[in-house]
Amino acid sequence: MKKTIILLATAFLMTSCEKFLDTDSLDKKNTGNFPVNVADANQMLTGIYASLSRAVSNPQHSHFYMAELASDDRFGGGGENDRDMQGLDHLMNTQPDRFLNFWEARYEGIFRANTAIETLDKVSGWSGDAEKNQLLGEVHFLRALYYFELAQMFGEVPLLVESVATVKPKASADEIFAQIAFDLQKAIELIPARAYNAVPSGHATKWAAQALLARAYLFYTGYYKKADLPVAGGGTIAKNLVIQHLEDCIQNSGHNLVPEFRNLWPYSNEHTAKDYEYAKDNNLKWVGDGHMETVFAVKFGTLADWGDQYILGYSNQYLLHFGLRSNNGLAGTFPFGQGWGAGPVNTSLWNEWRQAEPTDIRRTASIINADVDLQDYVYGADNQMEETGFWQKKYIPVTAYREGALLPSYAVLSDAAAVDYQLAHTQDLVLIRFADVLLMHAELKEDATNLNRVRARAKLPAVAYSLAALKRERRWELAFEGLRYFDLMRWHDAADALAKQEGVTIKNKGVNTAMKGFGGGYKARYEATGGFWAIPNSEITLTDGVLTQNKGWGTPAAEFTGW
Repeated sequence: MKKTIILLATAFLMTSCEKFLDTDSLDKKNTGNFPVNVADANQMLTGIYASLSRAVSNPQHSHFYMAELASDDRFGGGGENDRDMQGLDHLMNTQPDRFLNFWEARYEGIFRANTAIETLDKVSGWSGDAEKNQLLGEVHFLRALYYFELAQMFGEVPLLVESVATVKPKASADEIFAQIAFDLQKAIELIPARAYNAVPSGHATKWAAQALLARAYLFYTGYYKKADLPVAGGGTIAKNLVIQHLEDCIQNSGHNLVPEFRNLWPYSNEHTAKDYEYAKDNNLKWVGDGHMETVFAVKFGTLADWGDQYILGYSNQYLLHFGLRSNNGLAGTFPFGQGWGAGPVNTSLWNEWRQAEPTDIRRTASIINADVDLQDYVYGADNQMEETGFWQKKYIPVTAYREGALLPSYAVLSDAAAVDYQLAHTQDLVLIRFADVLLMHAELKEDATNLNRVRARAKLPAVAYSLAALKRERRWELAFEGLRYFDLMRWHDAADALAKQEGVTIKNKGVNTAMKGFGGGYKARYEATGGFWAIPNSEITLTDGVLTQNKGWGTPAAEFTGW
């Protein structure tokens, strides 16, 4: 039976009908006539990658956004009506289908990957085994990544490894992570061991698969208190093998630390730096997207348009959401631009970091202190909520001047992006950075060598290895990169760390108040849910009870109604 293949625009849902999947089609490609050549295979791969940015078209309902706002280092923010932002911070629900767009995007990508794995053997014309293996390895990597993000967000989810329309209950965490491990092993086996810069930017490499395997191992064994990572089809992956993979990546990938930490972030780009005192004083020069420290990233471009969510996904909408609210984001806050005001930085992070590492350059490289760094910052702008006066500066709009006129993004000059403060953002979203690889290796081996390699870049003295030292280093080095929340989960530190947010001084609409918990408080919400989020209600309804809701959701205590 031939199955229709929709490459770019149709989401695969668990509720997709047999008619959609199995109808013979004269005007669409199907498994009877596609794929047949290498161009077809590459088109299939492009469709799988497209699911990465599709989720970003609705950013406040996505994995990265949730991880940032739910962590202890950031609050929800936004305006008084932005309950979605604030609800994430408080581990509470705001709408029945909160994460439906993300759920659909990830299962769409999984379905496309399943189809590719089933059909790529039909392709002829490969230049050699290396070309075929690279492509198939990328498919396995992406399927693993999509399941890993689902498992981190929702815990147990349906496990679909065939392109068949079916309704399935949740698989166990063991089954899901076994499939992730299987796919990453295949990716490591298949993808040729080429230097990172020999592969087009944005494509998965053997090194990215090794790093993601380590991340999956750490989360699974930590959160679920297991010794080894199971593998679908049999066998397990032990810690020593994960360490070997990381050492292969460290020694043979060509990846390395960028010598200057502050050159990792676009505020040091050439168009902005000439007018930005901090960049000029420190002689900064941005290394650009796709640099040697990027192990894997989501790419964006300049084709953004409000007319289509798939096109919109090519603009990095996280920057817009994390920008400063209206009445800020202009000349008075140069070079940090306008947005929705999501994710104010918890003052406790600034204070604890300063106390622990007073000379660490990464603190001021990563955090804006509005009272010191911005010329004319307005508190309470556009009814800003949960405001602290601190903002992160890794993923935020970065402005630039052209002949005296302020542009909403340096990308207008560097990438010919639209002069539109909502759509101009092209910065890569780096999902795996080489510094993280070094710190994962240090944690797994319980050795300070690579931990101190990261510290040396920040001009900090060496320290002896301890888990406490490792935890601090990950918090400082990887702040605002979507990792902190999941680190707290796997270390079983989340309930207490999140509870410490209560009582921190904030401003709501410019008026001083204290952060408070809702629904019983941060600790109660975490303990009720285990840190996982509600499965979209429509998915549960359409399965007629086969798919069940996660614990801690569907009660009045889980509903965030606002301040």
